[in-house]
Amino acid sequence: MPRPTSERAHTEWMVTPVGAGPVTRRVVLGIVAILTLLFLIAPLALIFSSALSQGIGTFFNSLTEPGTQHAILLTVTTALIAVPINIVFGLAAAWTVTKFVFPGRTLLISLIELPYSISPIVAGVAYIFVYGSQGLFGPLIEAMGIKVMFALPAIVLASMFVTAPFVARELIPLMQVQGTDEEEAAVTLGASGFATFMRVTLPNVRWAVLYGAILCNARVMGEFGAVSVVSGNIRGQTTTLPLQIELLYQDYNVAGAFAAATVLTAVALLTIVIKVVLERISPDHAQAPARPPGH
Repeated sequence: MPRPTSERAHTEWMVTPVGAGPVTRRVVLGIVAILTLLFLIAPLALIFSSALSQGIGTFFNSLTEPGTQHAILLTVTTALIAVPINIVFGLAAAWTVTKFVFPGRTLLISLIELPYSISPIVAGVAYIFVYGSQGLFGPLIEAMGIKVMFALPAIVLASMFVTAPFVARELIPLMQVQGTDEEEAAVTLGASGFATFMRVTLPNVRWAVLYGAILCNARVMGEFGAVSVVSGNIRGQTTTLPLQIELLYQDYNVAGAFAAATVLTAVALLTIVIKVVLERISPDHAQAPARPPGH
């Protein structure tokens, strides 16, 4: 096709999207709608319908069953420990790689993103080889009378590993865009490093921190692979909510499994709602550059 010569025609030629015809548009929208219905909406609807299939009384009885109650409590406890630690780690990591230039900076960024590319199962096995009774630090930990594997500490550690990049990856692009001008001005005016961070840096990235924390919390509460390895999946002791769902399903307690699954589903849906709200009211994400695919 010959390239338009007029400026207006050239602009229209440049901005016309590929496949903008009505037939193509309808076909693409139809494919997206069908796939969304089959792979997203239908499974979610099935979870809630199956959970309520035996009545609302059975649904609430399943949620108040001691094993499920313990799993919910353990999951919430894990999130209350892991998420704040990962927020601190994310802030420190983002501050380091965006405010300073030093040898190994690129390597540090790659290490921060490492959990994205490692299977959670592999991470769980690695923790056993490090902190297990026969692991690298296992004998020393046992001599100190501390139980890590197959207990809450191992669950927290595994959850922290798989969610470590979430906050940092929300902050790094934003802090790179913001630069260091404001911090340098604050230091010039006599502010200490801590005061600069609390009064300049943190207010500028508060929405990104909250956004990353919400995603981190959702992943912690839904983590299965790494936790299943390091927890030992001891019924009533180290079963988080995802593990409890599997146990209930293996016991052919379908109603109980789906009732427990509605809790995680509700967390996921709430996460999406909060994510959309934050994106609408926060200027941070509009300024941040797009992240690499898969992040």
